[in-house]
Amino acid sequence: MTVYIDPPAWPGHGRMWSHLVSDASFAELHAFADRIGVPRRAFERDHYDIPAHRYADAVRAGAREVSSREVVRLLHAAGLRRPKRWGGGSG
Repeated sequence: MTVYIDPPAWPGHGRMWSHLVSDASFAELHAFADRIGVPRRAFERDHYDIPAHRYADAVRAGAREVSSREVVRLLHAAGLRRPKRWGGGSG
């Protein structure tokens, strides 16, 4: 079980963002986010949005750095990918 993060390459709200994902479960992902102080409101469907200034915090805490393509591949392989049209709650 591992948590992964892609580079902060996604613009929004005047800053750049990364995606934090798990290859095992949302429970693992939520626990990791809680441990590094990321609020649950940052969870979106199948990932956490992490601002660029918190990227190094996630890596120091154990998140593995991967490409954005790899994040999507990992989510699909784990069966955790939830596309935008998905109508469920936040995990």
